[in-house]
Amino acid sequence: MSVLVAAPRPPAELLVRGARVLDPRTGLDGNHDVLVRDGEIAAIGAPGTLEAPPDAQTVEAAGKHLFAAFVDPHVHLRTPGQEHKEDLETGTRAAAAGGYCAVVAMPNTDPVLDAPGVLRGLLEQARLDARVPIGVFGAISEGLAGERLTEMAGMREAGALGFTDDGKPVVSAGLLRRALRYQRMCGGVIALHEEDPALSGAGVMHEGIVSTRIGLEGVPSISESTMIARDALIAEHERARVHFQHLSARGSVEALAAARARGANVSGEVTPHHLLLTDEHVRSLDTSLKVNPPLRTEDDRQALIEALRDGTIECIATDHAPHAREEKDVPFEQAPSGSTGLESAFAALHTQLVLPGILTLAVLLERLTAGARLLGLPVPAVEVGAPANLCLIDLDARWRIGESGYESRSANCALAGLEVSGRVLLTLADGVVAYRERAFALSAA
Repeated sequence: MSVLVAAPRPPAELLVRGARVLDPRTGLDGNHDVLVRDGEIAAIGAPGTLEAPPDAQTVEAAGKHLFAAFVDPHVHLRTPGQEHKEDLETGTRAAAAGGYCAVVAMPNTDPVLDAPGVLRGLLEQARLDARVPIGVFGAISEGLAGERLTEMAGMREAGALGFTDDGKPVVSAGLLRRALRYQRMCGGVIALHEEDPALSGAGVMHEGIVSTRIGLEGVPSISESTMIARDALIAEHERARVHFQHLSARGSVEALAAARARGANVSGEVTPHHLLLTDEHVRSLDTSLKVNPPLRTEDDRQALIEALRDGTIECIATDHAPHAREEKDVPFEQAPSGSTGLESAFAALHTQLVLPGILTLAVLLERLTAGARLLGLPVPAVEVGAPANLCLIDLDARWRIGESGYESRSANCALAGLEVSGRVLLTLADGVVAYRERAFALSAA
């Protein structure tokens, strides 16, 4: 059975006074007091109407916003084997600092999460170290080699939410078809990194005018979109469930929309860096901008935004991919792909998409929590009786990404230096206080 696990901590006892509460799922939009007792939302009332019990802390939140906390279905926590980049404690601390109450870790670790015993070991470690609950994906193929299926049923029993070879595509259509047949028996989501290696070759950025002018080998967008079209057809044929990871191109959006129009059980995600940046930014040769799939054109970016707005793309995932400084401090061609993103996602998207009126705040909040629904997990909600999965944010607080460092062990953030508006002050995850901004005080009742 799939699970989310975290280190045990005392359940929260607190009263949030006078916050502007917005939850598009429950219909809340107004100023309220919210009382949390024993880690559960016990009452929601008009400002000044709820009393804090003697053992509760009080949060004076007038002028601040309280939301259901976010869920990220795609992060790399680098445990086991790559803890010099990130570990469960630092990765989940970064998540909590970004307003996340749960994250899902990818299996491209060392060793790969391709067997029940390895997966159980990671979940046991999470019960000691994780600040917010984490879920885990098992690998589709042994060693991510794309040749032999893993013991999927055994990993589901051990707690896998689903299966992916993220970081590598499932090139063999036959292997994917067998995986989907096993998925129908054991459950869980198949999530796919879509890339045709025969088309992407040795490319290190998007293939286009910019790559030509700066002399870097490019990756065409059809490397992604043709695989999405193929795999959506296979999923449709097998009546299976497939989730497409980190979409980056207009053609990919069109392939996803076409599959959904046919009735295929498919979904997609997009990252903050693909929503906000383009290949033009790569002219700087900043290796934090080297990601896979690569940053593409402004036309692609606009297609992603529109797909997120209209629901073709259903959720936002950071693809948080930390790397050590020395690994990124090399020529662009030699650097590993990946950007961190947990701590910057909300603020960057709020600043660049909500404040200019491109997206509504309600749509952004829904897409930041929808990953839970797509993985079959409970969706965080601000409602009485629900576990306290909440984030309190000062939408007016301005700061520069990376200016004070990061909670993550790594600093390779593609959005570093961006001035943003919106700072997380407090995060509750599964009923416990997972993060409190250092300058933000809680008081006794």
